[in-house]
Amino acid sequence: MNDQAINKIVSTAVPLNQENVDTDQIIPARFLKATSRDGFGENLFRDWRYNADGSAKKDFVLNDATYKGKILVAAKNFGCGSSREHAAWAIKDAGFDVVVSSFFADIFKNNALNNFLLPVTVSEDFLQGLFKAIQMDPSTRIDVNLAEQTISAAGQREHFDINNYKKTCLLNGYDDIDYLLSIRGEIEKFEQQQA
Repeated sequence: MNDQAINKIVSTAVPLNQENVDTDQIIPARFLKATSRDGFGENLFRDWRYNADGSAKKDFVLNDATYKGKILVAAKNFGCGSSREHAAWAIKDAGFDVVVSSFFADIFKNNALNNFLLPVTVSEDFLQGLFKAIQMDPSTRIDVNLAEQTISAAGQREHFDINNYKKTCLLNGYDDIDYLLSIRGEIEKFEQQQA
């Protein structure tokens, strides 16, 4: 298991209670010039976080020291729009390991999984319960257990689905090549049987 592995994350959360957040809002196109994954976090939600002169907008949740943690709780339809992988890079680079929403755009969800960012899809009722709990107490801790595929907080608990292959990769910190190397013996055995 390497340092990118995800198993259990217990953390406070940052609530972004806005529906239909698209990838251009997550990381504006003008910041897509780099090919390295580093440095995108400082421009996460750039146009919502900063004024034109670069000063922080005090009313945006990422600029509010009340809210912090490794979990971003987002409203329905998160990551819609373009297929840019940089959106997942920016969220991960900003220090988040989990994004919770009641619906993710498919391409964003796959990009997140490929970049060791766990998208947890919950029911709308569970999501609204999270927003309410965090609003009432910003120190509310959310427990995400990937092995058991559960998320719990403030007395509520829910099961979430994840592709078994991606779950194995996240639990072990494998990218696609690491996974193939992990089953190299099985592949070689299969090839020998076919010869």
